[in-house]
Amino acid sequence: MINYDYISGEVKRLKRKYEETDPDRLCRLMRITVIDDDTRMQSADFKGLTLIQSRRPVILLNNKLSASLRQIVLAHELGHVVLHKELANMRAFSDFDMFGINDQCEHEANVFAAELLLDDDVVLDALNDDMTFFGAAKTLCVPPELLDFKFRVLKHQGYSLNSMMIANSRFLKHIPTNEY
Repeated sequence: MINYDYISGEVKRLKRKYEETDPDRLCRLMRITVIDDDTRMQSADFKGLTLIQSRRPVILLNNKLSASLRQIVLAHELGHVVLHKELANMRAFSDFDMFGINDQCEHEANVFAAELLLDDDVVLDALNDDMTFFGAAKTLCVPPELLDFKFRVLKHQGYSLNSMMIANSRFLKHIPTNEY
């Protein structure tokens, strides 16, 4: 079961501690190495992975990602670092190898990314402008799946929202690198 309160609390803690929401700057402040690389990018599905090297987190990103998709993938991988430290020591996280317990881990990392990148007020304002769910996703320049993860958090907080979709935890795998 997903603990939305815990994930939201971790995002709020990071925002408060570092006074930052940009995943790149957060990684620098947290001393997480981020490498944009294409030598490991044999699969078009590969977006990013997290591993531990010399007891320090390292995030590898496909250097062919569009700027906004890169932010989403980086926020997702940062979610793995923050939420799944114990698993990162055992194996690398990868968006093309969504390990068995990974569906929950991937879901949690997606919730983390949605919480970090999508401010509650901005999302609610977009919806209050009589926008459809997909219109709001387009306006916010995010995949509808990421907005759906944000909706889940907002619903958990008591907001009454209808999204029309159930996001797949593996949605990042299927988004072309040049989208968003």
